[in-house]
Amino acid sequence: MTNLIRLHNFDGGIHPAENKAQSTATPVQQASLPAELVLPLHQHIGAAAKPLVKAGDQVLKGQLIAAADGFVSVPLHAPTSGIVAAVEPRAVPHASGLQEDCIVIIPDGAERWIEHQSLYQQLGLEHLSDISPRQLTEHIRQCGIAGMGGAGFPTAVKLSTGQREIHTLILNGAECEPYITADDMLMRERASEVIQGAQILLHIVGAKGCMIGVEDNKPQAIAALNAALVELGEEHHIDVVTIPTKYPSGGEKQLIKILTGEEVPAGGIPADLGLVCQNVGTAAAIYRAVAFGEPLISRITTLTGDAMQQPGNWEVLIGTPVSHLLQLAGYQPQKRERVIMGGPMMGFALPGLDLPITKTSNCLLAPTEKELPPNDIAMACIRCGMCADACPADLLPQQLYWFSKSQEFDKAEQHNIFDCIECGACSYVCPSHIPLVQYYRYAKGAIREERAAQAKAERARQRFEERLARQEREVAEKEAKRKARAEAAAKAQAAKPAVAADSAAATSNTPAADGNAELEKLQKQFDAAQSALAKTKEKLEAARADESMADKVPLFESALNKTQDKIKDLAKQLAAAKKAAKAAPAAATTDTDKGDPNSPERLKRKWETAQARLDTALKRLAEAKEQGLDTVDALQTGVDKQQERVNEAKAAYDASVADGAAAGNSDGSADGSADGSAAESSAVNNNAADQAANIDALNKKILAQQDRVAKMQERLDMAKAEGLDTVDALTLGVQKQQDKLLQLQQELAALAPAGTTSNEAS
Repeated sequence: MTNLIRLHNFDGGIHPAENKAQSTATPVQQASLPAELVLPLHQHIGAAAKPLVKAGDQVLKGQLIAAADGFVSVPLHAPTSGIVAAVEPRAVPHASGLQEDCIVIIPDGAERWIEHQSLYQQLGLEHLSDISPRQLTEHIRQCGIAGMGGAGFPTAVKLSTGQREIHTLILNGAECEPYITADDMLMRERASEVIQGAQILLHIVGAKGCMIGVEDNKPQAIAALNAALVELGEEHHIDVVTIPTKYPSGGEKQLIKILTGEEVPAGGIPADLGLVCQNVGTAAAIYRAVAFGEPLISRITTLTGDAMQQPGNWEVLIGTPVSHLLQLAGYQPQKRERVIMGGPMMGFALPGLDLPITKTSNCLLAPTEKELPPNDIAMACIRCGMCADACPADLLPQQLYWFSKSQEFDKAEQHNIFDCIECGACSYVCPSHIPLVQYYRYAKGAIREERAAQAKAERARQRFEERLARQEREVAEKEAKRKARAEAAAKAQAAKPAVAADSAAATSNTPAADGNAELEKLQKQFDAAQSALAKTKEKLEAARADESMADKVPLFESALNKTQDKIKDLAKQLAAAKKAAKAAPAAATTDTDKGDPNSPERLKRKWETAQARLDTALKRLAEAKEQGLDTVDALQTGVDKQQERVNEAKAAYDASVADGAAAGNSDGSADGSADGSAAESSAVNNNAADQAANIDALNKKILAQQDRVAKMQERLDMAKAEGLDTVDALTLGVQKQQDKLLQLQQELAALAPAGTTSNEAS
């Protein structure tokens, strides 16, 4: 250490028995390959990784087998080569004892690596200063490095300090927990890797200096670090700071207080003070990732306790079962078997020995009952205050205990329960043997669950309100459209009386008055049908938008189809009536008897009108039979009656024509006979002209209908080719269009002989 650094102290803390010498007598050993590796997808704070492999896949050492899922997440790599046996839920080392998704690999023993190289070689650069901090941070993320001091926070996230200016990097080598010596042995044997990792971290965060805090009970590690500093020429930028041995000096906030005298505020992070804190094991892993391209697939783990014959430290592949490591250390099962992951202060007893080692597993402690007696039965709190004196976070453990026990979580949160680092100092000094930390963990978990439930309820409320707003907006838009249509209909209705009055005044003395009355009646029916169609469409749209009305959608669709068919029929009748009304004045100008209802012209129009109604009735009857409706009998009766009317109208017209011809022949004068003959010839010529016009009109309609049939058939073929749901509807549409074409062709065939006969008669 070349810089003079003033040390500070933090409140509270304890001095438990260290018990570190048992595992530091031998160097770090390489653990053998187990029969299988179990790799949990969730080994860190944040979201679990997403698996990229499946059962039966062959993997190589260092291969990416699970990708990070989000920003606060890290990927997972295969610790060795082998075959993926399963991707399934397995028990994981956690105090809850629950299962999580894991990737199970059966090693093949070949230890075949993927092709990997240093970041320098990947980028074609030679010096660390040539690599940007962003490139280094992304490489650390892709190598799956998370904090190895216990919390497991993704390292890349911790290095992303945003706009904060970082002036000091702190490496945590305190390792204050009793029994654990993994970091101690790492600093002794791989001090150069730790220092080079610190150099990379300094370049990433842009800090001017670095302090490595090491407790004074690790003199060999301190000496090794100082020697590495001199060897690498970093003694002026990096300081190895010896701090007093006191538990929990290895806590991040406590170490910062010791080295700088500053306190991280509640709810804040060290970056708020211009500091970044990393573990020495994390620094060594960063160095290997950058210098060799190795992802985090192994770590040093301490195996200690009187139940082990050969305690020590092992380099262990991530995913190695605990039972395999215990065999390496000569584990002797006890009557009341206990294996603790972590130290005696912050560790937890494992529910089984088939659980795997993870990236944060720094120790396996197997004590005897004499060495670490089981917890005594908790007694009542005597309010001695020793827990408050021992708390390094300056909390009120007694009050937090009462609030947690009585489930007054809001009060516990007000007393900053989340500032508790769960070091166990309060439980260690409690004379009543109350498991205070367990109460605090329970309260924290309950508060987190309550927050998650509130967040879920808030999201549901927002979705509900957005849905209501959308429905109200749609209703308002529909109402505006309805009002616009109503206003347009009102204006059109107001204009109709004036038009009707003018038409009535112009045609009151003509035979077309009856036709105008029929036309007005059809127009009213047509307008009413259109209004009903609009309302039915609105109801159908509302039913489709509202899930509670889904069962009414078929009813509205059926009503919509019926209304559309009715509008089509009324449109045809209206067109026929308008045509007849237009033809009436022309016929009246050539008719010598305008007021005679039995004139041939009036009787012919009556016959044509009856025939048009008969055609409509026949069409409705055919559709009813096709659909199997209950109205077939009623429609058949209507068709029969209409056929009688047609026959009567035709007979009256034929009789009127015959009477007119007889009257012409009974004229005694030769001139009269000649005039009658000329009149008859003129009438025949007029009829022939009408027939020709009708044939021409039918030919045009047939051509147009053929075009419609072709287009509809083309749409049907496209729907069949693409497998759409509209095939049935389009098939029915093609059939209807073909029926209309056939009907027009039949009408043309019926008119053609009559036209020929008329021409021959003329």
